Amino acid sequence: MQNFDYWDNLHKNEQLEAFNHDRSGLLWLKLKSIIRVELVNGFLAFSGYKTNTKKQSDNFRTLFDLLVKNVDKAHSLLDTYIRNVNKKQINGIDIAKLVSELYKLKHFDWGGDYQNSLDKYLVSQYVKVPNPSYDYLMSKFETEINPAVQGYVLNSWYNYWSSVLIENIFKSHPAVLPTVGKIKSVDFFINDIPFDLKVTYLPAEYIKQKRKERGLPIELTYLKQKAKVAGIDFDKNAKPNNIFYEITEKMKDRNDTFCNQILATLKAEKLEILSEVQANPKMLAKWLYENQGEMRFGSENRLFLVLVDTDDFNNSWKLKRNIDLLKPTIVSYLDDFNSESINNLQVLFEYKNKPHGFTALTDVIFVVK
Repeated sequence: MQNFDYWDNLHKNEQLEAFNHDRSGLLWLKLKSIIRVELVNGFLAFSGYKTNTKKQSDNFRTLFDLLVKNVDKAHSLLDTYIRNVNKKQINGIDIAKLVSELYKLKHFDWGGDYQNSLDKYLVSQYVKVPNPSYDYLMSKFETEINPAVQGYVLNSWYNYWSSVLIENIFKSHPAVLPTVGKIKSVDFFINDIPFDLKVTYLPAEYIKQKRKERGLPIELTYLKQKAKVAGIDFDKNAKPNNIFYEITEKMKDRNDTFCNQILATLKAEKLEILSEVQANPKMLAKWLYENQGEMRFGSENRLFLVLVDTDDFNNSWKLKRNIDLLKPTIVSYLDDFNSESINNLQVLFEYKNKPHGFTALTDVIFVVK
């Protein structure tokens, strides 16, 4: 049986595969999730264990050394304690009110191309610029800076609280043991397998790659060509997303046979890609691992919740608050999760600039409207 330092080093170095099937490693993770002072004190009072540590920072190691002597008993105590704490946390959330608040967001617009780094965007766009001008800077507040800040805050608020809503569905299921405190790379355990939950959409770059494999042109290129045929003008200097939106909206408004056929073709091609990946979800999971951002790279087990609005893929963000669609899909997946499921979850992937390959347990849950 491995000691505390062994598991600590593996976790720090993101070598997480060993935790999947080792009871002492799993014990280490569960303890890590309750290591906040108030949670540790609550567990000690609940379990009857006592520690003689003078420093709160030593509690983790001391508790592990105590509990690992009887792993099965330790898991039983931890699971019961964590479920009790989780029940209180869940009961503290008014789900109906939260959903109602999330429905107040009408537009999901970050307000700028800053890829989740607003400070760097503002500095590069408005602070460190040639020919500094106070008046020029002031003129940008109402037209550019305020919308960027507002969009960032609103979207971040929506993403955070919709994630709370979704995690609550998982954490309410009997097959799931939540992490009641923050722990890197683990949101919950399903049948004692640690998972990090990732809520996402069918990525535009993935669709682009699959279109290329099929010999199909880039969607925007195709739309521009057909707009020219249809005599539809658009702002050629606008950002690609805005051009795409303008052309599709004008085609919808035109509502003639030609325009409707173009939009129907694009939709049918996307639905083919969706059907393919639903039939082989590991294909998408592997792609998501291999195309994650370098700053947030991780090789932990991941459960991907992929949201797709087939009427308008760009509106898939709205599904993050659609509890009537989310809950039955998630519950059905968890109801069917068993040892056979675990055997089919392994994926091998590589990552740029990393010297070796990675193995993880992963799956994809599709929530499709």
